[in-house]
Amino acid sequence: MMLMLALGLSAFAQSADKLYDEGKKLYDEENYTAAFPKLKSAAEKGHKKAQYRLGRCYDKGRGTEENNTTAYQWYMKSAEQGYAKAQLQVGKCYMKGKGVAADKETARKWLKKAVSDKKNGAKILKKLRQEKADGDKDARKMLELLGK
Repeated sequence: MMLMLALGLSAFAQSADKLYDEGKKLYDEENYTAAFPKLKSAAEKGHKKAQYRLGRCYDKGRGTEENNTTAYQWYMKSAEQGYAKAQLQVGKCYMKGKGVAADKETARKWLKKAVSDKKNGAKILKKLRQEKADGDKDARKMLELLGK
């Protein structure tokens, strides 16, 4: 019974990974219409990177209608699984009141999680600083919230 369950979970994970990989490749090629259903399928299976990327699709209207509330919901699913890029986007959503009611303290909490991530936090902080230097107002506001 346990072996069957383990094999089933393994097949489940592989198919979500495969869907994500195919969807991400299409997304990176800017073929959003073809990427969207693959990313959505992987996201619905709980793939945190697919959930983040699907949030981007809804956020930017790539392969689907733009929908800030749905974007926020997918970002949050990914963020709750610890994906730093999604945590950054959730913080930005709360900062701007985009898809969710604006809440500076909740924005700060999620932004801190993103920049504290062991794997990607330093990269995220470096990118925010570069975007601020390039004149990005959102990056400036996020760094202010972080006290950085």
